[in-house]
Amino acid sequence: MTADTATHPLGAWELPEELRMLRDTVRQFMIREVHPIEAELAHDATGLDPQRHRSLQAKAREVGLWAMQTPEEYGGAGLSVLGQVVVAEEAAKCRMGAFFPALGAFGGNPPNVMFKASAEQFAKYAQPIIDGTMSKAYTAISEAGGGSDPARAIRLKAVREGDHYVLNGSKLWTSHARSADWGVVYARTGEGRAGISCFIVERDTPGLSFSEIGVMASFAPFEVHFDNVRIPVENLIGEEGTGFSLASDFLVYGRILYAAGPIGIAQEALELTCRWAKEREVFGGTLADKQGIAWMLVDSEVELRAARLLMYQAAWNADLGKDVKTDASVAKMYATEVAFKVVDRCIQIHGALGMSDELPLERWFRDLRVKRLGEGATEVQRVVIARDLLRKR
Repeated sequence: MTADTATHPLGAWELPEELRMLRDTVRQFMIREVHPIEAELAHDATGLDPQRHRSLQAKAREVGLWAMQTPEEYGGAGLSVLGQVVVAEEAAKCRMGAFFPALGAFGGNPPNVMFKASAEQFAKYAQPIIDGTMSKAYTAISEAGGGSDPARAIRLKAVREGDHYVLNGSKLWTSHARSADWGVVYARTGEGRAGISCFIVERDTPGLSFSEIGVMASFAPFEVHFDNVRIPVENLIGEEGTGFSLASDFLVYGRILYAAGPIGIAQEALELTCRWAKEREVFGGTLADKQGIAWMLVDSEVELRAARLLMYQAAWNADLGKDVKTDASVAKMYATEVAFKVVDRCIQIHGALGMSDELPLERWFRDLRVKRLGEGATEVQRVVIARDLLRKR
């Protein structure tokens, strides 16, 4: 798909037909395959057994919903960034959408940095994930005190000893660490940003351990501990000291994709609340009859439309090869802030029911609070936008 395929002769913009069809395919898959399973699992969508999870993934592969971010030459769908956000928004419309979209059905994507790994590394670690014979891998960057500038705060040391690197230290906020077969780990081999290197670490490596971190979200991250963990030199990705540059190539696009999930969740919450407002009788009418309620719904709809278009613009420009650092920050910041506000309004409109676990609203509220911090907190995005804004002036 090229940029001009989405340009209307009269100047109006809309999704290309193939992406509208893809969106509808994902929507139908969610309705037909995902939502019934969630209904069975009730309040804990993490209880899906491995065999059923594999079956769900097989169904996704049958309809072409697999390895969306992976280039076609490796066996993936090779979607554009715009295509990826379209899928991600629809896939988030489930109870676990913030951290487990589509119940993990659309797998097959190795960490993006693996596309810059050696052919041998890719064949051994990345290709099995694409083929579906290995679980997803984790990425470990953040550390205690790292905040939103992990490059400066990385203290995990990797010291070369002969044909191995020895790693000592720890990583925080690492998703999927305990269940993954391997992970991509960023460690310090020198000073400054040029002193960070990237390694592949297998789960069963001696000295490696994991501890769950209790958080307000419904999906717990892990602390990863390295106690004299010996990594073969051949597990170094790229050259020593190039880890940060390898990571930064993908962080910007990641923020665009990160915006999609919150938008999808908030849109689903709004649809749920509109139905409730039309049904709920109060003071001689329905909630929807009350102007105060109607305007809360209107504000939510307008803000979500704006967030979606900002996300589409960032994705579109990324596909055109433009510098989208600021576009990505705008999309990520606005989407996560708006989504949180929308779900908060939805809880308010539902009253006490909105706080119960009978509905997914309270879970989404907690998860979206976390999303305002992930991939760079709102305040960090403001700094990025301000720098660009003031530089242009």
